[in-house]
Amino acid sequence: MLVNGYRGYSRECNVANRLSSIVTRTGDDGSTGLGDGTRIDKASLRVACLGDIDELNSHIGLLLTEELTPEVRSDLVAIQHDLFDLGAEICLPGRIVLPAQRVLALDQRLAHYNDRLPRLQEFILPGGSRASALAHVCRTVCRRAERSLVALATQQSAGDPGRAAGAASAGVGPPAGAGGHPISATACQYCNRLSDLLFVLARTIHRHDAAAGQGPGAEPQWQPQGRPVGARDE
Repeated sequence: MLVNGYRGYSRECNVANRLSSIVTRTGDDGSTGLGDGTRIDKASLRVACLGDIDELNSHIGLLLTEELTPEVRSDLVAIQHDLFDLGAEICLPGRIVLPAQRVLALDQRLAHYNDRLPRLQEFILPGGSRASALAHVCRTVCRRAERSLVALATQQSAGDPGRAAGAASAGVGPPAGAGGHPISATACQYCNRLSDLLFVLARTIHRHDAAAGQGPGAEPQWQPQGRPVGARDE
């Protein structure tokens, strides 16, 4: 089901091909189909990467059920579309779907929000209001997705054994181009920048909620060695 959602980008993005049967039973053998039609082992790094991206998108969807400013909501919805594009790119080895301009767009939003925040005096703890805590969860899942993406990119430099294994388990020969497809630099840059933006959004959301009386006023700060913030050594 996870990969089925991304297959709409194959065959020149024909809308008729975007929707498929929910139950196909073709994955009962532990393999799944990529957007180009080849089979891949579900335990492969490529599928794990797709799962991390999908999980991140789902967590952002949960965050969107909270009360957010229209500006933050609009940015998060745009990010959800970007993540679907990124997933499609991973599902279609060798094809670029996420444009480099989207990294620049994240840079712009980062600068926009960060300029409105006070300078950090100490590390902050994940928490604050419920919405800001959910944003921190999104940030950590994004970091995991980034690690998976970097690992997949490293794997591709030496070929993609997952695709060959999936083809073998399905009883077919090695797929064309199984020697590996480089992961775009944009894909890795996007996840790296997105995790930074999600951190800044968590702070932004906390400040908005605190001003509205929906959470603690001060950002929860790390207390080194369990000491109260601001305590001095004797």
